[in-house]
Amino acid sequence: MSRLESVELPVAHHDVNRLSGHIPLFSGHPRMREIRSIIESVADTDATVLIRGESGVGKDLIARAVHAESPRRAGPFVKVNCAAIPQGLLEAELFGHEKGAFTGAHRRKPGQFEYANKGTIYLDEIGELLLPLQAKLLHVLQDFRFSRLGGHGVLNVDARVIAATNRDLEAAMKRGEFREDLYYRLNVVEIRVPPLRERRDDIPTLAAWFLEKFNTQYSRRKQLRPETLARLRECQWFGNVRELENVIRRLVLLSDSEQNLDALIGRNRTGSVDVVHPTITESLREIARRGAREAERRALAEVLERVKWNRAEASRILKVSYKTLLNKIYECGLQPPSLRYP
Repeated sequence: MSRLESVELPVAHHDVNRLSGHIPLFSGHPRMREIRSIIESVADTDATVLIRGESGVGKDLIARAVHAESPRRAGPFVKVNCAAIPQGLLEAELFGHEKGAFTGAHRRKPGQFEYANKGTIYLDEIGELLLPLQAKLLHVLQDFRFSRLGGHGVLNVDARVIAATNRDLEAAMKRGEFREDLYYRLNVVEIRVPPLRERRDDIPTLAAWFLEKFNTQYSRRKQLRPETLARLRECQWFGNVRELENVIRRLVLLSDSEQNLDALIGRNRTGSVDVVHPTITESLREIARRGAREAERRALAEVLERVKWNRAEASRILKVSYKTLLNKIYECGLQPPSLRYP
């Protein structure tokens, strides 16, 4: 039996050992105070946590808070977005691979479970896993022992698992798209995060926190008028906390942003949300192609960021020629961080 390789990664921890000092996500609404209580109760255990809620409600922040409150806070916090990585590459990403395991595997590569040893692994968008990989993950969660892709040695990992999803897993189980045994293995402790529109009293506090953050980041002194805050409270916020954060960022950056608040948040003068129903003029085939192009762009961007824009490494991971990779980068309009606008 092989021993687990010692892997040290630089990890940026959010210091939330006192949750009250973190983003004010856990104050105000009774449901958020209840979530804070759950975090404080389970953080010092190794219980698996399943975080559920709409996109943008702050599931990542809650996962980081659980880790930062736990005895594992000094260890790594490793996030894996199960929707952003092509399913064909996800098994190797999670569990690693040996040299020669597949075309392009020119060297041994540890997986994210190994990197999370003595820490926490956060599996975001867990509902997007295909059934074969769900079975492999279930097996690993039973005893935290596995082999790298193409390997025979058994690795032992000590990691806490936190998962998150915005999907209805119960409906997915009924359709046969999600394993019932994996559902119960993940759902030891469930945290359901309410959407922002159901906790409007939190909006002024969150807005003030983001305002201070972006004023500091961009060296501004922007203030929000009371009428602006009142209008922010009226919004539906279908993008939740993430949408509110983006709006406050724009308000800080743009000189006349408060006068153009309607345009920033997509609302009309009556305060109701504009819901636009576009006329469909494309064929189903073209719609599918467009969706595939967007999925390809997201996957390419994820791999490039992961390998720090090492294009040779990215071409090996994605199993395409170096020239093809360069063409795809150009077609998708991607740029390395050094060439992006601040």
